[in-house]
Amino acid sequence: MKRWYGKLLGLIAGFLLLRTSPLLGAAVGLLIGHAFDADWFRSPRDNPYRVLGLTEEASDAEIDLAYRRLISQYHPDRLNGVAEELRRQAESKAREINAAYDRIKALRQKR
Repeated sequence: MKRWYGKLLGLIAGFLLLRTSPLLGAAVGLLIGHAFDADWFRSPRDNPYRVLGLTEEASDAEIDLAYRRLISQYHPDRLNGVAEELRRQAESKAREINAAYDRIKALRQKR
């Protein structure tokens, strides 16, 4: 279920803060509340599903498939003959993918 409380709180706060123009304040507050609800201000590392290119509704099989596809693409052992900078970037991306996969598995075990 999508979040909605940011929009409501933004609407009320905008309405109250801009009393001279309550409709404008409500519209601005609604826009800011929507931005918080849609995670516009979160970094991609806060959402492990985004690292794997998935949504939270993805099945376990889809998660495993996305993980295998990405880790085979960025695994440092597959990049033996490339420049050192590209190898370091691949190692960093592989660490990020592994961390996201581990976090998703931990979150799903809590359910």
